[in-house]
Amino acid sequence: MSDIKVLLVDGYIDDPAALGVPPYISPMVRSVAGAAADAGATVEYVTVDRIRKGYRLPKADVSVVLSGNTVPGRYLRSMPMSANEIRDIVPRLSGWKLIGGSSASTDAADGFNFQIMTDLAASLYDGMTGKEVNERLRTLDEWNRWMVLGADIVKMHQDHPQPLIAEVETYRGCHRYANGGCSYCIEPLKGKPLMRAPADILEEVSRLKELGVRNIRIGGQTCIVSYGSEDYLGIPKPEPDTVNELFTSLREMNFDVLHVDNANPAVIAEHPDGSAEILRTLAECCTSGNVLALGMESADENVIKMNNLNATPGQVMRAVRMINDIGSERGGNGMPKLLPGLNLISGLDGETPGTYAKNAEFLRTLFGEGLMVRRINIRQVLPVRREFETKVDHNRFKKYKQGIRENIDSPMLKRIVPVGTVLRNVYLELIDGGLTFGRQIGTYPLLIGIPYRTDIDRFCDIVVTDHGFRSITGIEYPFPINTAGMAAISSLPGIGKKRAAKIILARPIPDMEGLAAAVGDAAAAERLAGIVTFGAV
Repeated sequence: MSDIKVLLVDGYIDDPAALGVPPYISPMVRSVAGAAADAGATVEYVTVDRIRKGYRLPKADVSVVLSGNTVPGRYLRSMPMSANEIRDIVPRLSGWKLIGGSSASTDAADGFNFQIMTDLAASLYDGMTGKEVNERLRTLDEWNRWMVLGADIVKMHQDHPQPLIAEVETYRGCHRYANGGCSYCIEPLKGKPLMRAPADILEEVSRLKELGVRNIRIGGQTCIVSYGSEDYLGIPKPEPDTVNELFTSLREMNFDVLHVDNANPAVIAEHPDGSAEILRTLAECCTSGNVLALGMESADENVIKMNNLNATPGQVMRAVRMINDIGSERGGNGMPKLLPGLNLISGLDGETPGTYAKNAEFLRTLFGEGLMVRRINIRQVLPVRREFETKVDHNRFKKYKQGIRENIDSPMLKRIVPVGTVLRNVYLELIDGGLTFGRQIGTYPLLIGIPYRTDIDRFCDIVVTDHGFRSITGIEYPFPINTAGMAAISSLPGIGKKRAAKIILARPIPDMEGLAAAVGDAAAAERLAGIVTFGAV
């Protein structure tokens, strides 16, 4: 066993290229662990959540922190390290110290010996093998080797084995690298796409499964429909056979969850036959609730031109239609099998107040056609690649975003998961006041609020009872009418506190007829048919 010890602190990343906030564990942190192991070190992996709970950091020869938050989200029970947390941890780290992720570019990283912006795993490996610590990208051989060697740290994550979900990368870079790609995106700067072969991805995934991982997302790539394509002129032509080879093998591994992430709508629209084959593969091989996030960014033709964006509004609309045609069937967990998501960015070059109107009109047209979009992500551009001259009017942006939430998101949720829909395998993970919150495991899962307190850290089924702008309300399914508490019974549709009290006084209730008698309203009781069960008190 090596005498060199590396302490790896997972401060979590939330970037377009990788998800790492629980229940996710990012491929970036696993590659760092693999690089350290490849250099002959033993690795002690610890998450920031364990540190927050008082975990005492051990001595190490090398201390590594990975943290970054370039696309902040709404987090349920954890979040990436704050700048203050990074500053606080530096004096407690031993040995030579490296930090990677977007936090490496902030003032909080000043106490580290090395602030790595390109590839923390590659820089760590070089330093540990006697080379100069420079900014470089890993080679393909290193990438594949490190992902297998670094897989073992999943067992040290607090969410292992459930609800942990491991993101697995297929390639880096962008097929549009030659013309610079989208103005805001750093992927084209990584050059020509470097593809991992299906066999190499499957070796990593097989190791993760051996270690007890039950949930996988094939993510990080700019476009899963372009995986395997070596067409770098114009819009890449899909390679359905390569995608099918990968996903049919993944399906045979029988993960609880298998999801994907990004797709380029222009590829889907301009290569409909090959794309349709790939979409069918994803719908058949992956778990329901899968979401293809489409990089639309803007419906304003001038903004599209000035920022060299991926797709026109017409191409995006055709892609949304095709994904709906192939993936809208409801699957085993209650969600449609495969739906599109849309990413919209404000603050790009050429944006005017009219840009918001064009975006809103595009979404109204889409909704009017009866199409479904699982997630509309609206954010302001971050100057990661360069500065943008457009100044976003905060009040106008807030009004625009609120309008989409009210007029599109809320009615869209009612279309995707109508009242009465049963959602399977919801993981309950947080109690806040009198509410319990949970989500299905996967890509962009719906936040579900249960209007009463119940046990957490477990899976259960939920029946939808109401909708918010971007979340839903539900109750446990089937609902145990004879054992549930007052608050839970009060949350049943059409019941309330007075009728809940009558139900409790009448227990044990033997059947629907008895429930109707207890409530004093046959119609109200009938609404609960198929939801409640009548186990003994």
